[in-house]
Order: sequence, then structure tokens, then C-alpha cells
Amino acid sequence: MSRQALLASEEQNGEETVLTTLRPRTLAEYVGQRMVVDNLSIAIRAARERGEPLEHILFHGPPGLGKTTLAHVIAAEMEATIVTTSGPALERAADLVGILTNLKNGDVLFIDEIHRLPRVVEEYLYPAMEDFAIDFVLDPGPHARTVRLSLARFTVAGATTRAGLLTGPLRDRFGLSLHLGFYAVEDLSTIVKRSAALLGIGISASAAETIAMRSRGTPRIANRLLKRVRDYAQVSRKGEVDEDTAVEAMDLHGVDEAGLDTLDRQYLRVVVQQYSGGPVGVSALAATLHEEQDTLIDVVEPFLLAAGFLNRTSRGRCATPKACRHLGLPSSVREDLFEGPAEDE
Repeated sequence: MSRQALLASEEQNGEETVLTTLRPRTLAEYVGQRMVVDNLSIAIRAARERGEPLEHILFHGPPGLGKTTLAHVIAAEMEATIVTTSGPALERAADLVGILTNLKNGDVLFIDEIHRLPRVVEEYLYPAMEDFAIDFVLDPGPHARTVRLSLARFTVAGATTRAGLLTGPLRDRFGLSLHLGFYAVEDLSTIVKRSAALLGIGISASAAETIAMRSRGTPRIANRLLKRVRDYAQVSRKGEVDEDTAVEAMDLHGVDEAGLDTLDRQYLRVVVQQYSGGPVGVSALAATLHEEQDTLIDVVEPFLLAAGFLNRTSRGRCATPKACRHLGLPSSVREDLFEGPAEDE
């Protein structure tokens, strides 16, 4: 590995470590997602009173909203051990079996990007979730026989940004399916203040609100922006982070007052200027922007849709008049493009 790549890897790992320390560890510390927290609180209390493991839980929603954090909170609240993995990491059935056979009663198995589980691995997960057992086929052929291996009673906490890609049989095996939506500015402001206190940063209420307003409704982005603002304030030899310092730092990183970054604005400009406001397919946009389709679908589009800058119609993506006004471009958007069902992925 080159020195530059090594330094980049160390910097990324260091940032992830800091972000991990900012995560709440109990439901009482968790800010926002009130309906999700209330449902979890009831389920956890009921399971503990019965002395049983929690039901399998599926978290779905855009990235950075707290799915991983909630899985760790569940384990802490249930006083259980959490084992983490991801769909792409489980390439073979043996990978999953090795994890399942080492789980103890009450453990939480967190599977991130669960929609990317290979089908052969998913088939082994069905009986494990439903019957807490795995069936092995020995001596394949005319003398084949099945051996059932019992497992400890555990909880699967799955997380996905693409709930629609989950197969029906897998989705049906989750007792709880909870959707995480974008956060309100008030909740994000509270999160920024809490994170600033943990990091030892003095920050004004107006600065915290400014960071919250530019965080795309996402706590992960709020915490990362807070770190960038902290660095800027430190280098500029400023004391408490005020509103002007926060604005200067975020402008330096290309994050505007609506929370759009450089890629977001490029996306909207391409739709408006190159494709006359739309409709345009995501594959054409990905080719034009030299980005992966998954990046546009999972990272860029959810906030643009929620903020009213983009519409998805049966014929493709369309920029809204609000997007044109935000970019300072003349609107060439036809209102009739917003009629009809949303485009299927």
C-alpha cells in the first residue's frame, strides 16, 4: 500500500472512531425518531419482562440516520453481545454458519446492507431466524440425509437502504419493521450540541442550528460537519464556534444553505441544463456524472426528493421549480411531468 493510501486509510479510520464515540448508548440518550424509539422501548421492555430475546428487527431508510446506532442501543438495553457483519461480507453459507454457531442466547446479530445477502446465504438464514436451527445435507446423492443443528435464541437486526430489494420470505421473518426518516432541524441541533460537548467544543446555539440546517436531515453528516467546523475554528484561532465561523467553514467545503454539496448541485444542473429539466433516467445521469447508479439512488436522491428539489415520475427524474430557483437557473420544467406513478427501480 502506498504512503498516501495508508494515510488516507488512517484518517478515515480515525474519523469513524470519533463518530462511533458520539453515538448514544441508550434509548434515553437517543434524539429524534420518536415513533421508532417508542416502539423499540415497548418491545425491549416486554421482552425483558418475559426473559426472552427481542424479536428480529429490520431498520430501513437512507444512510446515516442511525440504523447501526440503534442496533448497538438494542444490544446495550438487552444487556447482550452484538456481532456485526454485512450482506456483501457473507459470500458463502459457511460464513453465516460460522457466525450463527458461535452466538449465545440473547445475542444480537447485526447485518448491515442485508438486501445484498447472496441467495444461497439467505436460504440458510430463514430456518435460523424462524426455528433457531440449521439443516445440513450430508452424503449428497441417493444416500443423502439431513442433520439439524440447534442454535441459541438470538435476535437479527437488519439494516437496509433499499427495503424494496428484500425478498418477501426474508422480510416476513422480521417481527418489527421500522422506517427511519430524515431528522428535523431542532433534533439535529440538539445532536450537534451534544456532540460538541463530547468533543470539548464551545459552540453557540445559532452555530449549532446553522450546522443542523445544512446537514441534510442526517446526524452522520451533522457530526462530520461539526468536525470540519472545529478544524476551521482551531486553525483560525477562534474560541467558541459562532454562526459566522460555522458558515465560513461549510462554505469552504461547498455545503450551501440548503445542505446541498457539490455532487448534489452537479446532479441538479445536469438535469436542468443538459436534459431540459427532465425526465431523464438514472443510468443516463450516472453516465453523465461519472458516478455509480447506487451512489445516486442511495446517497444523492433521497434528500433531493425529501427536500422538494427532485421528482421521480414514471418517465424518469425531473428537477422541480424549487431546484431551478435554488441554482439561480431559469425554469424549463413542465408541471405535467409530475403526474403519474413514481418510476420503479
